[in-house]
Amino acid sequence: MLIAPALLTLVAVLGYPLVDMVTLSFQDMTRKELFSGTAPPWAGLHQFRTILGDPFFWQVVARTALFTAVCVLFTMVLGLLVALLLRRTSPWVRAVLAGVLVAVWAMPVMVAAAVFRWLFDADYGVVNWLLSTLPGIDLARHNWFTDPWQGFAVIAAVVVWGSLPFAAITLRAALAQIPPELEEAARIDGARPSQVFRHVTFPGIRAVFVMVTTLMAIWDFGVFNQIWLMRGGQPEREYYLLGVYSFTESFAVNRYSTGAAIAVVTVLLLLAGAVVYLRQMLRTGEVG
Repeated sequence: MLIAPALLTLVAVLGYPLVDMVTLSFQDMTRKELFSGTAPPWAGLHQFRTILGDPFFWQVVARTALFTAVCVLFTMVLGLLVALLLRRTSPWVRAVLAGVLVAVWAMPVMVAAAVFRWLFDADYGVVNWLLSTLPGIDLARHNWFTDPWQGFAVIAAVVVWGSLPFAAITLRAALAQIPPELEEAARIDGARPSQVFRHVTFPGIRAVFVMVTTLMAIWDFGVFNQIWLMRGGQPEREYYLLGVYSFTESFAVNRYSTGAAIAVVTVLLLLAGAVVYLRQMLRTGEVG
């Protein structure tokens, strides 16, 4: 009963668009139906057969999965290192680092994308200038986005930059729940620092670590803003992920039903991750 108002609000705000998107994926919406207001003809599974039979769609799926895996890996590794650092620093250093993390977390995606675009700018980028000062490296007027691998590395840096604070602060909170006596007893018994972390520290935060990893995977799988902003609102096909692909098909190519079908497939893939996330939440609640 207590969560009923919030649940009803979510259903009202998200339920209708989701149902409308699923319905649209089984129709054939064109600009004629859009402007005339007439009901689009029913197409059944035609849109799904079209995208599932398109090799480019599977390239985008594979690219999205790889991009998600890389972003989640770097986010969780760096987040864990920062959390361990916060645990060992003095209180005032910890307060400063926590403030920096909160400031990064609060930074709008548009601002972060603008900063990174300036850092990696071909003409005035600080990164090109710094790297060119190293012996044997000349990156003057180097365009990082000519090569999709380099371009996605820059975009992944933006995503990791924005996700790192949440991972670090959450893992730091989990580390705070581990009794210091357990780690101290392991050190007295002769365990090395790596053994203490492997057998005492990490098992204590494993449930939270898996939960945060799953949540990061769900977020990174649906990345759209960072790519759209970093490519100036006109991403090349080499930079398509599922979110960008669905949006482009719907509003750039005006194949609204095809874009809706791609979005439905994306939602189904995300639901698989959501199931893992919910299971971890329930397991964490049972442990608590």
